[in-house]
Amino acid sequence: MALRLPLRTRPAPLIAGLTVGAIGVAVCSKMMFGTASAESREVKKIFKGGFASVKLPLHSSEDETHDTKRLRFKLPQEIAISGLPLTSALLTFTWPDGSWLPTPRPYSPISPSDEPGYVELMVKKYPNGKGSGYLHSLKPGDKLYILTTLPGYKWKPNTFSHITLIAGGCGITPIYQLAQGILRNPEDKTRMTLVFGANTDEDVLLKKELDGFAKEFPERFSVKYTVSRPKEGSVMRKGRVDKELLEEVVPKGTEKVFVCGPPAMEEALVGKRGNGVLGELGIEKGKIHKF
Repeated sequence: MALRLPLRTRPAPLIAGLTVGAIGVAVCSKMMFGTASAESREVKKIFKGGFASVKLPLHSSEDETHDTKRLRFKLPQEIAISGLPLTSALLTFTWPDGSWLPTPRPYSPISPSDEPGYVELMVKKYPNGKGSGYLHSLKPGDKLYILTTLPGYKWKPNTFSHITLIAGGCGITPIYQLAQGILRNPEDKTRMTLVFGANTDEDVLLKKELDGFAKEFPERFSVKYTVSRPKEGSVMRKGRVDKELLEEVVPKGTEKVFVCGPPAMEEALVGKRGNGVLGELGIEKGKIHKF
């Protein structure tokens, strides 16, 4: 899903460069071809990293919350997999209201990279959001143009014995993708603590899946939820992701911290010069990665 931050969760120069360099290609593709030609059946991985230029038809659209949808797209072949490198995103181009100039938006898939036949996105609709509004309007059979993959953190299994994951709102999607990839790799023994902050109970996205991880891998994955406005009778902690909470749940020996959330949250945690809450806890800036 995209946060309102998807465009800032990847390095701005990288996205800007890809967008400017590819905008002509995308427009010409729309004018000349209409749909991307299907790759041969011998091709198993659709997104190997880098340029993709493929249109995927929407298979299904389901409401996750009042403003968030799960969008499931079909890959060119039933036997194909996305093959997307861990922590990567897909740069999508849409043409809201029939415009010729595309609206680029990156999204982190939540489906496993080795799932055959499909790739799934979680998209939050923002007020006046051109890209998210367009995606929410898609019907089964409508196609989404994906220009390229955007590389993220180069994860290497077992580099760290323990990592901390901190997510805010729809910033959970790249965090979830990373946790899922680690847990699905039988060779990766990395342990994880997730701290997930949201506005309300209903805004805690992917809770069923995250609770499933904690139940299936109790020695390797734990999660703590905190919400700003919990409903009556909620079992979730009330409040934001703050120093008090992190002191309580983050192990002293955590070796790497991954953060993804709204700009204000990221600034509070990381600070402009590493002097945020995490710095106050003794976590060096070099040990922190922002998606």
